[in-house]
Amino acid sequence: MNSNKSQTVSFSDRRREAIARMGRLRVGTLILIRWIAAGGQAMAILTVRFGMGYELPIAACFAVILTLAISNGWLAARRAPRARLGDRETALVLGSDLVQLAALLYLTGGLHNPFSILILAPVTVSATILSRNATAALVALAIATISVLSLWHMPLPWDPPGAFFHPPTYLLGLWTGLSVATVFISSYVWSVAEEARSMSEAFAATRQALAREQRFAAVGGLAAAAAHELGSPLATIAVVAGELARTVPPDSEFAEDVQLLISQSNRCRDILAKLSRHPDEMGGMPFEHTPLSALIEEAANPHKGDRENIELDIALDPKDESAEPEIAHSPEILLAVGTLIQNAVQFAGGKVEITIAWSAEEAEISILDDGPGFPHDVLMALGEPYVSSRRGEEGHMGLGVFIAQTLLERTGATISFGNNEGAEVVIRWPRTMLEAIEQSDSGDQPARGW
Repeated sequence: MNSNKSQTVSFSDRRREAIARMGRLRVGTLILIRWIAAGGQAMAILTVRFGMGYELPIAACFAVILTLAISNGWLAARRAPRARLGDRETALVLGSDLVQLAALLYLTGGLHNPFSILILAPVTVSATILSRNATAALVALAIATISVLSLWHMPLPWDPPGAFFHPPTYLLGLWTGLSVATVFISSYVWSVAEEARSMSEAFAATRQALAREQRFAAVGGLAAAAAHELGSPLATIAVVAGELARTVPPDSEFAEDVQLLISQSNRCRDILAKLSRHPDEMGGMPFEHTPLSALIEEAANPHKGDRENIELDIALDPKDESAEPEIAHSPEILLAVGTLIQNAVQFAGGKVEITIAWSAEEAEISILDDGPGFPHDVLMALGEPYVSSRRGEEGHMGLGVFIAQTLLERTGATISFGNNEGAEVVIRWPRTMLEAIEQSDSGDQPARGW
């Protein structure tokens, strides 16, 4: 299968580079956050100095705050609010904010200052939107500033001065707690945010694939409708052309034109008959129900010639006396099962067996190839996005199994992967749910798998 002879990768290098170039954070959002930070710092300094009466180096403090305001104004003048900063630029801005905050804490008690917890803010923002390397650099810078502030800082404002201090053991605990929190929070937030981004992009690719399949189905419906609607006028043209052929003398100057009219009407009739007999060639008959085996055969047909000397067999295995399920022409099932069959053909040694079984309670499809099967360590990752054995090859993003599983879950199916003298995929539906599937024309049917 596509993912069973592979090593798991979180996402491709090309995707990572594209995100770094494009950027995730709008300049306007970053500017707003920094104005709020500058206003909050100024308000805190003024409250402590004039509201609570503690002595502070207020001029130095406001000089540090002014640097943040000036840099923010420069950023606002240099970049449009809707522009997006790249990975490197955003990291530099957050790093400068971290240094500015450290300078303000140096003037106001270092780690003794309760606001020292704000050192985590730039690191958390970085973990949410930036790459692993940029976040790691900011984590290292944050730990360095925490270490410096634990050793060198101006005294915490108190009344009387020096009346309160933290013992060295407690200060060591503060340093340890802030350092560990910086590493843990950044790692946790980055992992969750990256997984959310990967899943969001994978779901977007799934929707695009489903929309493309639905457009093909719509073309088939239009072709069938055209064949039906054009049949009557074409029959009239054929009758009139036949009458003309009998009344026009063979030596008439119009005889050749009449014969041409008859031949072309016959050709149109053959084309419309072909569309009526084989609507799957134009995308299927999306408004009719069809036996499950016919739908699976339609999904398998495009892949019978993918590789030479690969035998593709479809077998029926009814479990009781119940009739074969008949379902709507579902683009989700067509695309998902077709993807799994394609992967089986690509990795098979010489044969792919598709078994369609049903009973009164459920329906099942088994896809078995005689290839090497799934490695044990890969089985746990199957169904996750960006897992591919062909990383770096054009057109392969590691989304095939993920898209197939997502689309099948939309229809109420469960899918399992395993080894049975080769790689095996088993898809099961409760029969009532399978037969209740309705044809969707826009991808807006209830989404069980999103």
